[in-house]
Amino acid sequence: MSSKIRQARELRDEGFTLIELLIVIVVLGILAGIVVFGVGTFRNDSKAAVCKADVKTVSVAVDAWNAKMGTFNYPTSAGTTITVANLVTEKYLKAAPTGSTETIASTGVVTGTYDDGSGTPAAC
Repeated sequence: MSSKIRQARELRDEGFTLIELLIVIVVLGILAGIVVFGVGTFRNDSKAAVCKADVKTVSVAVDAWNAKMGTFNYPTSAGTTITVANLVTEKYLKAAPTGSTETIASTGVVTGTYDDGSGTPAAC
């Protein structure tokens, strides 16, 4: 009878040990940390891409303004030169871009900056 008990103990599944569970939890934590820090680098890349897209959108609106008015500095209905706010007012843009700052030169060239988290605006 004792041999049957011994066989039952040898064949019985006892599950995972505490050490095995702790190792799995540590490995999963390390992998999660790698993912979180990896995603942080994509955030700045996405901000730069959004800034470039906003600059392109404003540039197209400025070109449309120039095609209609004949000059980049044609006075708006408010009597001032072209700005992003004027492009919105005159319905060349639906809304002013957010997350970046666009500047329109008197020649019609559009430049932009965005906050890359360093404290100083980065050019896009």
